[in-house]
Amino acid sequence: MPPHLSADSPAAQPPSSGTVDALISQTRRLRGEMDAVRRDAPVDGTDPQGRWQRALCDLAMHQLNDLDEHLAQLRDGPPPVPAEPQTTPAVTIPPRRGSLLSRVGSAEWNLLTDEASWSGELYRILGRDPEAPPLTLDELPALVHDEDRSMLTSMVTDCLIDAKPIDGEFRIRRPDGAVRTVHMMGEPVLHTDGSTASMWAVLRDVSELRRSQRTVSDTRDSLERQRHFARTERRLAAELREAVLPPWRGCLRLPNQGPETLDLAARHLPSATGTLIGGDWYDALELPNGESLLSVGDLTGHGVAAVSGTATLLGALRGMAMAGIRPGQLLSWLNRLLDVTVQPALGSAVCCRYRPETRTLTWAQAGHPAPLLFRNGTGCVLPAADGVLLGATPGAVYGQAEETLEEGDLLLLHTDGLVPGHSGTAAVRRLLDLAPRLCGARTAQDCLRAVVEECGEAEREDDACVLVARVVS
Repeated sequence: MPPHLSADSPAAQPPSSGTVDALISQTRRLRGEMDAVRRDAPVDGTDPQGRWQRALCDLAMHQLNDLDEHLAQLRDGPPPVPAEPQTTPAVTIPPRRGSLLSRVGSAEWNLLTDEASWSGELYRILGRDPEAPPLTLDELPALVHDEDRSMLTSMVTDCLIDAKPIDGEFRIRRPDGAVRTVHMMGEPVLHTDGSTASMWAVLRDVSELRRSQRTVSDTRDSLERQRHFARTERRLAAELREAVLPPWRGCLRLPNQGPETLDLAARHLPSATGTLIGGDWYDALELPNGESLLSVGDLTGHGVAAVSGTATLLGALRGMAMAGIRPGQLLSWLNRLLDVTVQPALGSAVCCRYRPETRTLTWAQAGHPAPLLFRNGTGCVLPAADGVLLGATPGAVYGQAEETLEEGDLLLLHTDGLVPGHSGTAAVRRLLDLAPRLCGARTAQDCLRAVVEECGEAEREDDACVLVARVVS
């Protein structure tokens, strides 16, 4: 309240104490609930999301504390005003009620007598000796940070000359060297002839509030930079995947298929969010001797690193297969490749080599789900060949298994996560239950469509790949 208002005027009358007490109770209840949320907020300084949540909680606590203390001032009413003041009295603040109230002070500068009056709280804010005389308006800028001094001078000048209210912030340097941010609100007090007789002001130390706001702003900017980086990395990973890996939709065609061929189809199924691109792959390659190489696998990690690692692994796999290396030995060399890379990673894979003349399938696996074989309306898991994860054990040896296929047989290779909400044996059972439908399909693409309809529309946590090979004459 401006100090020239009478305590008996309507504007000086406090609102109902019952209403204010009810507001104070609600504010303190909210403050307690927010404090519980703040205690539960992540405190890991390396997590931008956690820092963001913590900063918002701190900011909310400052605001609720501020509201609580000012409601208490409103309930207690304005300070008494002397009946016959020689000059307009300084605004005073009720006694301290909490940590935030200690940061609010008041002052008045009388232009007629060149006297100044400060509240005790203002001395504490500015770090001044309470026994020292208050600074005049001419002396006050000496406390202000060099960069903010002209702003304070301009606000005071506008108030004294043009009767404009003061509402601004500036930094002060206390005698102990501490820099604090002060919010100043004030008005001119006019003489009967219209001239400015004095200026009163309320000054509040908002250093902690501004610190919280800066923390919120900084963490928001940090999160935005991380989002931008994630979007850029995802775009690069997608472009790299499209450039070096097989098509992720539609049929896979072997260019020189002989009379005994494989009808092929494959699909990449993204995660539910679609924001993370994993190291899943599938591949079909026709070899110089007329055989075909079928493989699926998964390299740990996401983003550009995972896709580039997958591209390296797949390139090595293709090159060794073209050189005639059999599946078991091929996985042994891939294991060694991962073991000596600069950025170690783990991978799983299943590698199949199909010989059309004899319809013989030779395969090896490295910590990966075994191929599924569907025949005559039923399905089964092919006998497992021994093999640990790629990159897990130096010098690992990988066994091989063989199976003779028949016309109409369907081979299904997949990565983990194909069946959302299921893994291991449970996921295999769900796929084997599709046997009647898959065996009744006319093409590999029809089979793939059935698998996708069963597994591809549900929420999945990670990427998955599926490859279908149907033996035709």
